[in-house]
Amino acid sequence: MSRIRGKDTQPELAVRRLLHAMGFRFRLHRRDLPGTPDIVLPGRRKAIFVHGCFWHGHGCGCARLPKSRVEYWGPKIAANRARDGRKAAALRREGWSVAAVWECQLRKPAALEKRLARFLDG
Repeated sequence: MSRIRGKDTQPELAVRRLLHAMGFRFRLHRRDLPGTPDIVLPGRRKAIFVHGCFWHGHGCGCARLPKSRVEYWGPKIAANRARDGRKAAALRREGWSVAAVWECQLRKPAALEKRLARFLDG
């Protein structure tokens, strides 16, 4: 697990490329904000988290819980989900709008572009 990166992952880079192509400029990993969002648009007060389906427990079917060491993985993924909720709630309390982009959503870039445009323009 030491090779699992928290920053500059392939899904995050894909979302950043998409946002840049859409004409948005952003900041990365702002440590002064609760939860250190992956992508921040400070002028719009918008924050985006890019989640891997396995690590953040998305129920999409892309990733499922391993059959070995269920006693470890179950609570770990549940704790990740709880932490995600706390981070988003803390940002909302400070007046930020928060969106999560899931790794599986990158399979349909046109739909993701539409969703991000609605989020960022709204």
